[in-house]
Amino acid sequence: MDARLLDILVCPVCKANLEYRKADAELLCKPCRLAFPVRDGIPIMLADEARPLRSDEV
Repeated sequence: MDARLLDILVCPVCKANLEYRKADAELLCKPCRLAFPVRDGIPIMLADEARPLRSDEV
């Protein structure tokens, strides 16, 4: 994932900064407790596509 893209991407729900987890291919929003998938290098920034984070992931 391009570092410049990570600098401008924010959570579509709350507009918070996102944390990229390369091993899981996900962008995490800790305030919303959501994980957005990254497929083939493309972040899927749809709330319907996000999965809820478990308490141990936050």
